Amino acid sequence: MRPSPPAAIALCACLLAAPPLPAQEEAEYTEPLEEELPEVTIVRRGDDTITEFRLRSKLYMVKVEPKGGASYYLIDREGKGQWVRDESARKLAVPTWVLTTW
Repeated sequence: MRPSPPAAIALCACLLAAPPLPAQEEAEYTEPLEEELPEVTIVRRGDDTITEFRLRSKLYMVKVEPKGGASYYLIDREGKGQWVRDESARKLAVPTWVLTTW
C-alpha cells in the first residue's frame, strides 16, 4: 500500500526538519599505559629457567623450564598466593589419524 501524496510530502518534511545525527568520531589509537603492560623477568636457578610475569608489580604467573623436562606454568588465579599448575595446554589433543592415502 502506497501512502497518499500529501502523507508522503508530510513524511519528507518531517525528515528534513529533524536534527542531523551527530557525526561519529574516529577513535584514536593510544599506546597502552606502562602499568598495563606485563613485566617479564627471566631468572636462571641452577639448570632451570624461570620466567616471571608481573602486572602492576604483582606476580601472577610463572613459567618453569627444567633442563631435562617439559616446561609448565604456575598461575595465581585469585591473587591470594595460591599457585596452581596450569595443565590446560596439555589437555589439547591434536588428532593424528590418517584419513586418506594415495
